[in-house]
Amino acid sequence: MTAMTRVLVVDDEPAILKTVVAGLEARDYEVRVAVDGQRAIDAIAATPGPDIVVLDLGLPDIDGVEVVRRVREWTDVPIIILTADGHEFRKVEALDVGADDYVTKPFSMPELLARVRVAERHRVGRQEPTPDQAVYQVGDLVIDVAHHTCRVGDRDVDLTPKEFGFVALLARWPGRVLTHRMILQHVWGPEYGTETQYLRTYATNIRKKFQDPDDVQRLVAKPGVGYCLLDPLGA
Repeated sequence: MTAMTRVLVVDDEPAILKTVVAGLEARDYEVRVAVDGQRAIDAIAATPGPDIVVLDLGLPDIDGVEVVRRVREWTDVPIIILTADGHEFRKVEALDVGADDYVTKPFSMPELLARVRVAERHRVGRQEPTPDQAVYQVGDLVIDVAHHTCRVGDRDVDLTPKEFGFVALLARWPGRVLTHRMILQHVWGPEYGTETQYLRTYATNIRKKFQDPDDVQRLVAKPGVGYCLLDPLGA
């Protein structure tokens, strides 16, 4: 029998907890709950810990961003944050310290379940590769970091060094939203962080080279936040 995926839901609002728990359990997830930051940290540190965490940022004791920062010291468990509408800076703050994705309140259960499925599919790809295993695959996209090659299906894609760095960084964390600042500082250098127009231009060029039609969601922009790379057939 396949083990059930364990999801920890962290929120201090009873109505949201009730809705989210019911929605997840109806899809055969094993659900645990925590109503504050310290209980969340304890639950994540437990054995066995959760496979996925759904974390509200507005907690009564420890700020949700601080919870992400602390647990990232020892685990790469996928974390989906819940934020209030209009709090883009909070999303970016949480993503910068290691959260993977976000859902904005008010949200629908189908939307949250879709994000959980993405996290579930990609959590096995979270391990750091060794130097001789520096090949990332996201659907039919294959990035070979050691040989600096990119393929989509059976076709080689010729990327510039910056384009390659952009795609390789996202491929390293499939399904995870990386902020503009994270991408710029990793690919362009630590002195960058606000030049989001670079990313828009490069993303447009990369999509053209991938030859993806407009309805294919592979290199996905999160307006005001960042980018993520998805398997267009399983996203």
